Amino acid sequence: MLTVWGRTNSINVQKVMWTVAELGLAHERIDVGRQFGGLDTPEFLAINPHGRIPVIVDDGIVVWESNAVVRYLAAKYGAGSLWPEDAAARAQADQWMDWMTTTIAPLINPIFVGLVRTSPEERDTDAIAAAAAVLADAWRILDAHLADQPYAAGAALSMADIPIGCACFRYYALDIAHPDMPHLEAWHARLQARDTFREHVMIALS
Repeated sequence: MLTVWGRTNSINVQKVMWTVAELGLAHERIDVGRQFGGLDTPEFLAINPHGRIPVIVDDGIVVWESNAVVRYLAAKYGAGSLWPEDAAARAQADQWMDWMTTTIAPLINPIFVGLVRTSPEERDTDAIAAAAAVLADAWRILDAHLADQPYAAGAALSMADIPIGCACFRYYALDIAHPDMPHLEAWHARLQARDTFREHVMIALS
């Protein structure tokens, strides 16, 4: 049995749960983190000494770090679908997954904290607007890439779309300026048409 540790409103847990849903895997999810606590318990630290979510335990195999979990599940259960079997396509998927971590996450996280977890009277609106402009420039890179193909790694949904898809939903849910990016918007609409995305990613920001 697959067990997922993490709260549903964590973007990193959403990556894992969307993957689980796409693959149709039987699982149990345990709420830990933030309002649920539990990250500093001996039980949790035994499976992730970093004390962070998500973590999965799959038939005794422990995996933490959200993109690593997505890759593991895709490789084990989604060969030919979420896991591209062609090495070149898989490398393309990997690069977009890592781009979300190295480029998008550092840009979007301060905006998220500023708008969602900071009281209106304490927000630095000028800094948020400036950061949003830089973030939009980063998204334009993916917008241009999607001009030639419907999904990040080619003609079909793959593990590439999962981290950046979760971040893209958060981007459009934030109360910031969203410049016109037709290819990104069309891709985001394709993701929103999926029941799995609506269930596990389209969750109110908190």
